[in-house]
Amino acid sequence: MLPVRGRRLATLVRPGAGPPVVWLGGFRSDMRATKAEALDEWAAREGRAFVRFDYTGHGESEGSFADCTISDWLADAQAVIAALAPARPILVGSSMGGWIALLAAADVRPAGLVLIAPATDFTEALMWEQFPDEIRAQVMRDGVWQRGSQYSPEPTPVTRALIEDGRRHLMLGGPIDPGCPVHILQGMADPDVPWRHAMRLVERLPETGVVLTLIKEGDHRLSGPADLDRLVAAVEGIAPRGG
Repeated sequence: MLPVRGRRLATLVRPGAGPPVVWLGGFRSDMRATKAEALDEWAAREGRAFVRFDYTGHGESEGSFADCTISDWLADAQAVIAALAPARPILVGSSMGGWIALLAAADVRPAGLVLIAPATDFTEALMWEQFPDEIRAQVMRDGVWQRGSQYSPEPTPVTRALIEDGRRHLMLGGPIDPGCPVHILQGMADPDVPWRHAMRLVERLPETGVVLTLIKEGDHRLSGPADLDRLVAAVEGIAPRGG
């Protein structure tokens, strides 16, 4: 457990060679999800360094999910990277983790980014802008709306603080240059992060060093055997062993 801002974050660290690979999970996901486990198996097989962790209020870490915002989870990622993977890591971000990876890149100077269905600006573009007026009113009046989830029997609290804090970190309104190669994996059958949203990000990234892989039948999870093979290949392509 890593102490961060008065709380303890759960971490798993596999020592190894090459630029350390850091897993940044999604909104309400955790470090033991299928894609993270697949990367850990690859790291063990190839002798690569791999770091994963749970954000505050996620998985095995302390804290309340409903009390946190993008600023909190970004600070978690920055603290983990500084403590456990300071040497120009490869950041692998899934969904919300893709946004966190892009935000963290400004200070981390990563060796590369691999983004899976990156939910850049999701609190605004994929939540607030899509909410009907009655849900917006409830969020503003009550401070929270309990959103049903297809991934969990429990609803997801969408708080006013999450929405308002997210506006401090919006990126899609201007150019985005993480200063490293970027490979995006995006399912075209993704109901949560539409593939056209990924295209908005691509349009903001530099003209060179960016690869977008569209999987026509791919859903949001991209956790099938072929998807996991693509993920490992994308990470290896960013920085091969010894690179």
